[in-house]
Amino acid sequence: MTDRRDEWGNLLPDADRITSFERYLRSTSLDELPELINVLNGGMSIVGSRPLLIRYLGRYTPEQARRHLVKPGITGLAQFSGREAISWEQKFTLDVWYVNHMSLLLYLKIIVMTIWKILIHEGINERGHTTASEFMGNLKPKD
Repeated sequence: MTDRRDEWGNLLPDADRITSFERYLRSTSLDELPELINVLNGGMSIVGSRPLLIRYLGRYTPEQARRHLVKPGITGLAQFSGREAISWEQKFTLDVWYVNHMSLLLYLKIIVMTIWKILIHEGINERGHTTASEFMGNLKPKD
């Protein structure tokens, strides 16, 4: 993305900063290819919960934090179940379900279904957003 800013120095929204080339890379999932280096060096798996920003760590419920019981992955249940078109709550539910039901058959199914979703370009972006909206958490504020 570019670093275009408004007259006050604030970054413009993602939709105003993404280039047509970046939009193409994202729509074809070619932007994920560098992650293969992380798989090869053992830091990631092909299938697992997608790594999220470090600043989100304090926003997880204990149940959502269970997604970290497996290596992060390039793809997972959330990616073929809607990618950015599903809610954060749905993504975490799918991530935890994967942790609880991991198997070789499920692993292979996720890979095949992810390839299918990439080919048909379905669910790439959250409606009204170029990239995912920020995860704000859903813990109840303390009184």
